[in-house]
Amino acid sequence: MEPTTTGVNPLPPLQIGDYTMQVPIIQGGMGIRVSANGLASAVANEGGAGIIATVALSLASRYYQKGKDYFRANIKALIEELQLSREKSPKGIIGTNCMVAIKDYEAMVRTSVEHGAQMIISGAGLPLRLPEFAQSNPRTALIPIVSSLRAAKLLAKRWIKLYKRVPDAFVFEDPNVAGGHLGVNRKQLFEAQHGSDNVVPELAEWSRKEYADEIPIVTAGGVWDRKDIDHALSLGAKGVQMASRFLCTFECDAHPNFKQAFIDAKEGDVVIVDSPAGLPGRAINTPFTRTLFRGGEVANQCFATCLEYCLCREQGEAFCVAAALHKAQQGDMTNGLVFTGTNAVRHTKMMHVSEIFAELCSGQPVSS
Repeated sequence: MEPTTTGVNPLPPLQIGDYTMQVPIIQGGMGIRVSANGLASAVANEGGAGIIATVALSLASRYYQKGKDYFRANIKALIEELQLSREKSPKGIIGTNCMVAIKDYEAMVRTSVEHGAQMIISGAGLPLRLPEFAQSNPRTALIPIVSSLRAAKLLAKRWIKLYKRVPDAFVFEDPNVAGGHLGVNRKQLFEAQHGSDNVVPELAEWSRKEYADEIPIVTAGGVWDRKDIDHALSLGAKGVQMASRFLCTFECDAHPNFKQAFIDAKEGDVVIVDSPAGLPGRAINTPFTRTLFRGGEVANQCFATCLEYCLCREQGEAFCVAAALHKAQQGDMTNGLVFTGTNAVRHTKMMHVSEIFAELCSGQPVSS
């Protein structure tokens, strides 16, 4: 690669299936409705892949009115978000994030494929049946999220046996720094063996040996600046997934109060909570999390049976995670839960997505 005028080599393109990203950056899916058409289209227009998070997408839409409308409304809301994203980014790469752990996982995958999603990123459980649900359009790139080489091997073997298909890429999510639901239990958090520096080279070497390097590895969690991207590529990754970096953008689909919480965050304000989904989650410290930690009362009424497994629904414990995330997205920082990665405290101002891409590509901060 020829160096740029700033002395920084240009970022290489990223090929996943039939699609080539000019910049090897996938915007991580952030629910509920934190990454919808506004953010996804803006990232796609800069040469990355814009991702719409499908979980509980209807809650802030015009389609949802009450509990029984939830699943029907999710489908309508997703169709609308995909249409709006394509209108705003006619030539960009638009995809969705579909969580295995949600009740309407199959519907979200099928709707994504039928309405133009070019890639589907799928985690919060192993997406064992993803190719089956996405078979109506073989060109849709299918990208599982994994937390280990073992999981990647298991998934690839099963897909080949049942569907004669290998994943188009793998996203490795580093649980030690990533945001939201994490792929290890509390006892395993912060163990170096689960981090990017160990797992990404293993995945990259396996892809080279077993699949002639045809399954690109994308690393997620803790990626903030050009230095982080270059480090990820040095480990063998072909690209990165970034979520938290795009939170304080004008294009992000969350309420201004939500974004201000990050700008105001200080060191020590990133905490681990126990989600009713049975997984630890990384979040920003808010009045809601402080109430949780002191054993105070929080809303714990299940309104839509949105998760396959949920302590709130099945045992009346914990809290309704969908309701808490929705409240935060709407700007209620007293009763809302805000998922984030460890880089949350690095936000200092609002930016445009284009400015962030300019920084990441040049390696130089954009002047105010």
